[in-house]
Amino acid sequence: MSKNDLEVKKEALKNLLKAIHGGIHPNELKAEFREILAKTSPIDIVMIEQELVKEGVPISDILKLCDLHVELFREFLASRELLNVPRGHPIDLLMKENEWILKQAEALGIYAQAIQSSRDPAEARQYINTVRLVLIELKKIRIHYRKIQMLIFPYLERRGIIAVPRVLWGREDNAITKIRSVLQELEKPIETSSREWLSRLSSQLLELSREISELVFRENKILYPAVYALFSEGEWAAIAEIADEMGYIVDVGVREWRPSAKPVYPYELQVSITQEQLEKLPGEFRTIVEKSGLQPDTYSVRREGDIELETGFLTPEEIDGIFRSLPIEVTYADVNDRVRFFSESEVSGGFVRTKTILGRKIPFCHPPRLENYVMRNVEAVKKGEFKYREFWTRLGDRIIRVLIVPVKSRDGRLLGTLEIVEDLTEIINNPDEVKKKIVVL
Repeated sequence: MSKNDLEVKKEALKNLLKAIHGGIHPNELKAEFREILAKTSPIDIVMIEQELVKEGVPISDILKLCDLHVELFREFLASRELLNVPRGHPIDLLMKENEWILKQAEALGIYAQAIQSSRDPAEARQYINTVRLVLIELKKIRIHYRKIQMLIFPYLERRGIIAVPRVLWGREDNAITKIRSVLQELEKPIETSSREWLSRLSSQLLELSREISELVFRENKILYPAVYALFSEGEWAAIAEIADEMGYIVDVGVREWRPSAKPVYPYELQVSITQEQLEKLPGEFRTIVEKSGLQPDTYSVRREGDIELETGFLTPEEIDGIFRSLPIEVTYADVNDRVRFFSESEVSGGFVRTKTILGRKIPFCHPPRLENYVMRNVEAVKKGEFKYREFWTRLGDRIIRVLIVPVKSRDGRLLGTLEIVEDLTEIINNPDEVKKKIVVL
């Protein structure tokens, strides 16, 4: 946006704000504001709002403008690339989340500019406290991005579209990292008397506000129209099912959309993008796809001899190798309290067990003095009195944690019990050293 364009739109918005301040309900101004919005991106709106704060326009009025902007942005998008998206479709719900995110990002930018413009330390402190609350709310953005990264991107990657997911994920991760960084900064004593500190904080917040607003724009105007044109009903069925498990950051409301196809997962796809589909993609998306080229992923995750599990496919050899690679050891007994399986860890040792315990009763695997104690706890978890039982013991100079947990089928039927043995010596003896190794991902 040129400087002249910005000034024209800023003056138009100032007139609208004066009308709001004069008592006119924002909804009565929709027609006038709609014309401005049609020529203005969310990023430009954020910049204009921040300029208005700098000029002394009351924040309460600008926040009312945020509500109106989000509502009209929804109408603006509905009239463009995404037509007739059913209520409750994953795209509909992701866009609802973006409305919430955009509103938080705009508020963040407005308060950031207020901090920059404030001359009273007490006033600055009040704005900073509000900013902290906005940032805490914005941390929910990770739930939104996780659905895109884990549910949308795999289907694009299967089609050979790699550049778009990698770039977007990088931007999303950058936003999350900045939210975390600013919140950590605000945990320190607030230096409201330092103009340099306030200016630096304001700049960080304004940058974050613009980045998040731009992500909303990229998703709603580029990503969602593209995937809505590309994905099948079965793909959306799978996405919707898992998205419900992951949760949404807004009230999903009444759902009109119900998938008619069974869920289809990325590894089940053998797809390529047709010329007809390519022509339906938003220009920016199509340009990236054409520039980077397409090489669909044809790797078959399911192989001959695999055991199909609820969450994947493994050969018996892989299952054996995985158990040996775990830093824990487990012993499984069925509902009859007979040992059916145990693992041996190559990473961390536990109790001595041998193949001769297979088929043995649980109490006979322990000294007589512990028999009643062990079985009392096994029965307790089998009956559902506890989610698990935890015990700590020593094995030579090692400190061992033991968990007894019930094992159930997907429908809740009791299958048996599992003893989990974990060596936590280093964590118990050197907690400070362990804390130094913690990396926030």
